Amino acid sequence: MEKKRIYIVLVRTNTLISRLIQFAKKDKYTHAAISLDDKLDCMYSFGRKYTLFPFIGRFKREAIDKGIYKFHKTLPGIILEVEVSHYRYQKVQSLVDQFILKDDILKYNYLGLVHGLFNRAAFCEDRFTCSEFVYYVLKESGISDLKVPRNLVRPQNLLDIEGKVVFRGNLKEYRPCNNYGDTGKTKINKMSAAYGQA
Repeated sequence: MEKKRIYIVLVRTNTLISRLIQFAKKDKYTHAAISLDDKLDCMYSFGRKYTLFPFIGRFKREAIDKGIYKFHKTLPGIILEVEVSHYRYQKVQSLVDQFILKDDILKYNYLGLVHGLFNRAAFCEDRFTCSEFVYYVLKESGISDLKVPRNLVRPQNLLDIEGKVVFRGNLKEYRPCNNYGDTGKTKINKMSAAYGQA
């Protein structure tokens, strides 16, 4: 059966929280998102609800040219392509859809972030950090298990997941390559597509 691909996107922004993580953990990447297509037209993550106000976070749809990203001329990042079975891909899709349905009650896990800086496990059912969310989706869909509490997974740790680096550099310059003989388009289900247009 034909394999499917999902994309883990790691970036380093110049925000206060990003600088805090860099200072405390010396990590190269401080934010993580997941996408179901190589064009990254629609990435999913947890981040600030209001672009200019960092202290209210939620589940959200992201794009390289929108939100906080649009204020960066350069956006250091890396894109990891993970090949999965059709079944695992559908599991990822289903999990993302569950988050979309609950996006009004899902919040950013600030407590988990602070505890994570001190290597202490602390998580809540409806609160996630960005990397905690990406890891949760990967683990629950059976793609990867890093064997650590989910709030302790930092963006940098997601590089331990088996996959292929398809881009490294300024994400503002990223253009997907059509390496597989198809149109470069990936079908996503109606719910994810509708949410992506919001």
